[in-house]
Amino acid sequence: MQLVEKESGEVTVLELGGRLDSNTSKVLEDKVMEILGQGKTKVLMDFKDVDYINSTGLRVLLLALQQLKKIQGKLVLSTIKDYMKEVFEISGYTEIFPIYATQEEGLAHFS
Repeated sequence: MQLVEKESGEVTVLELGGRLDSNTSKVLEDKVMEILGQGKTKVLMDFKDVDYINSTGLRVLLLALQQLKKIQGKLVLSTIKDYMKEVFEISGYTEIFPIYATQEEGLAHFS
């Protein structure tokens, strides 16, 4: 899995790539915990280059959301491929997470 971290104003953007599964989820989980440890409360995860996600990857997203809610933070997802969006819909994650078509639209959520 590839992970690029950048800042857009007060929002930490994580641009993800590759597969988010049991072999790679720990990388994302560690990065989220690092970001929270720095006191950051606004996170956008861009899935533009993610090709696959399984239940372990979904668990990390839920963990990140729970941790952010504890500190009145927000987690927004963007640019999820249509075939992966089905996984989010089936798991009920489309009801839990704000999901936007583009990174720019996701960033606007924080305004």
